[in-house]
Amino acid sequence: MTLDPFYPIVDRTAWLDRLLPVGIRLVQLRIKELGGEPLRQELAWGRDLCREAGCQLIVNDHWREAIDLGCDFVHLGQEDLAEADIPAIKRAGIRFGLSTHDHEELDRALAHAPDYVALGPIYPTILKVMRFAPQGIERIGEWKRLVGETPLVAIGGFMVERAAGAFEAGADSVSVVTDITLHTDPEARTRAWIEETAPFRR
Repeated sequence: MTLDPFYPIVDRTAWLDRLLPVGIRLVQLRIKELGGEPLRQELAWGRDLCREAGCQLIVNDHWREAIDLGCDFVHLGQEDLAEADIPAIKRAGIRFGLSTHDHEELDRALAHAPDYVALGPIYPTILKVMRFAPQGIERIGEWKRLVGETPLVAIGGFMVERAAGAFEAGADSVSVVTDITLHTDPEARTRAWIEETAPFRR
């Protein structure tokens, strides 16, 4: 499979009303503060918006809800991987990506044959406290050699000006959060990301 080279992550479905018209083709919903029916409503809303727009939606963490709602893709961190029912996810026809930060996690991830592997943080990030130091751009090339044909997502501390370096190092897609969500003009910044990553689309 292939991933769009531009991989934004947002924390609420309302962001999709702003970013889908700009032309995003891939997005992750990373909803941490909701549960129960409000969470299901958010995910169902995001599912429907993305399908209508022809955008690939990836649900962060909530694999049970993704199965129940008929979503197409989930992303799991290493903590989630320990609890997730990977066979059930696969039986439901849902693709999945996995986070990795070191060789042990990468080996664990590849044993599950994920649809993509994420590596991060490449640069220092303000999104959350990380127990891993920044990986650096050179680590991308190492990871790509190890994952082979599996798509590799680079994440952590990316600004649009850093995107080309990640692709040149071997990344297939670059994930971004705060460079859009904290930007004074998220729509304009999204357009800049789409333009910058378009040459790397496969």
